[in-house]
Amino acid sequence: MAVLIETLKTYLDITWNDPHTNAKLEGILARAQTKICAYAGDDTVSFADGTAEQQLLLDLCRYIYNNASEDFEQNYRADLLMLRAKYATPEDPEQEVTDDETNEDSESEDVGGSG
Repeated sequence: MAVLIETLKTYLDITWNDPHTNAKLEGILARAQTKICAYAGDDTVSFADGTAEQQLLLDLCRYIYNNASEDFEQNYRADLLMLRAKYATPEDPEQEVTDDETNEDSESEDVGGSG
């Protein structure tokens, strides 16, 4: 987390070292990580250096730091959708049903039910 704090400070152009500021940034970073994981639908999102996930994290931190977090989702909607798609996995691939299979089942039920 210390590396991410320094990365965040650089990103926000914070050049001073103040315990109050550091504590505030740690709180912002923790909230932002939780939020990005929620957007992804996965608690194991990696915020490795240079990844799209880290960039979204830094951008969300910037919005929170500047008291504009309510605008983040709207402004980064496309990025958040890509993040969600990247981490989305079917809960049970064996249970997936295609539209064709659903239509075939409906047609077979209709054949026997009309009189």
